[in-house]
Amino acid sequence: MTIGGEAYLASQDAGDTRTQFGAVCWREGAAGPEVLLITSRDTGRWVIPKGWPIKGLPPESSAAREAWEEAGVEGKPDPRCIGLYSYDKLLDKPKGPQVQVPCVVAVYALKVNKLANSFPEAGQRRRKWFSPKKASGKVAEPELRDLLAALPAQLANTTANQG
Repeated sequence: MTIGGEAYLASQDAGDTRTQFGAVCWREGAAGPEVLLITSRDTGRWVIPKGWPIKGLPPESSAAREAWEEAGVEGKPDPRCIGLYSYDKLLDKPKGPQVQVPCVVAVYALKVNKLANSFPEAGQRRRKWFSPKKASGKVAEPELRDLLAALPAQLANTTANQG
């Protein structure tokens, strides 16, 4: 069950920064790691899967659940956060105009084991593989650009530390 939505937002004061969890979904390609980006449902811009905390799940598992729901990704997330980025989310209010809510996204690397064709938000989003460098040029958020550009070095450090 998602803590997000109205219950999560109602528990916060207006203007408070909200936390979300996101997944950088990646696979090993012929020329090195590749990153899966998806389009947002509202504007069609390129983003990573992300969402509100899910009750009973650790952050990396919340990120993995979002990756499944939004992109059809199956895989195991690394439990270590690889970085943070911020953005302003527009939310509909039950009564009145949309409100801009500041969000900080904790990002987790998720190695893709399988990419399903049937998943909850299939048909609502596009998804495409990019090199980390190209992916960094597709997203709007500067901190996310930096995270994506640094992904090959981050993955190399993770692999070296596991060996």
